[in-house]
Amino acid sequence: MRYDLVLFDNDGVLVDSEPISNKLLAAYLTELGHPTSYEDSLRDYMGAAMHRIHDLVEERTGQRLPEDFDDVFHGRVFAAFERELEPVPGAVDVLDKLTADGVPYCVASSGSHERIRVGHRKTGLDKWFDGGRIFSAQDVGRGKPAPDLFLYAAQRMGVAPDRCVVVEDSLLGVQAAVAAGMDVYGFTAMTPADRLAGATGIFGDMRELPGLLA
Repeated sequence: MRYDLVLFDNDGVLVDSEPISNKLLAAYLTELGHPTSYEDSLRDYMGAAMHRIHDLVEERTGQRLPEDFDDVFHGRVFAAFERELEPVPGAVDVLDKLTADGVPYCVASSGSHERIRVGHRKTGLDKWFDGGRIFSAQDVGRGKPAPDLFLYAAQRMGVAPDRCVVVEDSLLGVQAAVAAGMDVYGFTAMTPADRLAGATGIFGDMRELPGLLA
């Protein structure tokens, strides 16, 4: 292994949550009078922290989202997770391989700590992630594409940025990793390869990842 730490995005990389959450987000924004398609949501908000949704809506419309927007949205998302959420195919194999090889890894997600834990409990991924391996944009204030979250996670894990590799499926995440001075592999299950410009490499099946990292 040529890296000392693997930082995983969570949504769309470890848990197959992006279709669920973006359909719900598009529907809720439309319900509130901000017409948004599923494709719009993926383009504008995939990989983003919640503050980006508030910022873009206000920038585009001059209107603020309701104060309880985050709570209502997360309530809908968590209920759907309990019904539908599954791990990304191959993610368990990758985590097993990293564990067997003694390679440190963690999650660095734009999602809240609660969202990460709800998803991990439902999918059984909590087996691989204790509290010391979970980092959220909540911890740093600025979400991706700012590098803050990746730099914070690396610092907490005791690894220099240039010894880290990030696994991401969104343009915002790739931009954040590049800004942090880390290599980044773009996962194309949800995002076309041409939307992940700047990635160190591209792959479409999670089972390919160990070979890329070796």
